[in-house]
Amino acid sequence: MLIIAGVISVFELSHVGKSVQKLLDENYKSIDAANNMIEALEREDSGILLLILGNWGEGRKTIHDADSVFLENLTIAQNNVTIPGENEYIDRIRISYFDYKNIWIRPIVGTSKEGDIKWYYDNHHQSFSNVKLMIKELMILNQNAMYKTGSELQSRAEKAIMPGIVAIVAGIIFSLIFSYFIHYYVISPISKMIKSVNDYNDYNKPFNVEIETKDEINDLANSIKKLFIKKSTDLKS
Repeated sequence: MLIIAGVISVFELSHVGKSVQKLLDENYKSIDAANNMIEALEREDSGILLLILGNWGEGRKTIHDADSVFLENLTIAQNNVTIPGENEYIDRIRISYFDYKNIWIRPIVGTSKEGDIKWYYDNHHQSFSNVKLMIKELMILNQNAMYKTGSELQSRAEKAIMPGIVAIVAGIIFSLIFSYFIHYYVISPISKMIKSVNDYNDYNKPFNVEIETKDEINDLANSIKKLFIKKSTDLKS
């Protein structure tokens, strides 16, 4: 039983380990990519504000660096599609992002857009919010898948533990039953024979022990009885 329980537990734990690796390789990688895209998008937004304030050098550098990070993580997400419908979310993010990018890729510093907060709010902010919302939806999709996988892992872990618990409980029960039968069929008859031998030696009582089973213990009792009968016969002679 312990061997069978061990084999089942090893199998289940191996499956749990593979599921954990799958969880890290699939859902967590997409969640991390989505989180990086949101951070890059927010840095781009800061770069736009710098451009509106007339800081061309710092603004363009911030936007360029953030754009590289965003596109890199968008590629990671595209290459890690593991959930039904996830590809559609990524396509919408890509289209919305390039629409958003077309807004700020045009010159801002030295144009009428510089210092125009209304232009920023009417044109840039809404597009920025749309892309961010779509990325969050992708993140939620993967978080839900991760939660589902986590629940499956918990169930698998319980299955891995259960055979061991059953084997231990069954082993304890069988040990108790075995001990009872050992006491009933071996220890108790031997104790009766020892008492009867002592009674014969101390009080000259006849050896009289009845054994229920037809085994070696019964043969031993019969042999002792014959020995005492022979001894009594010899003494009378």
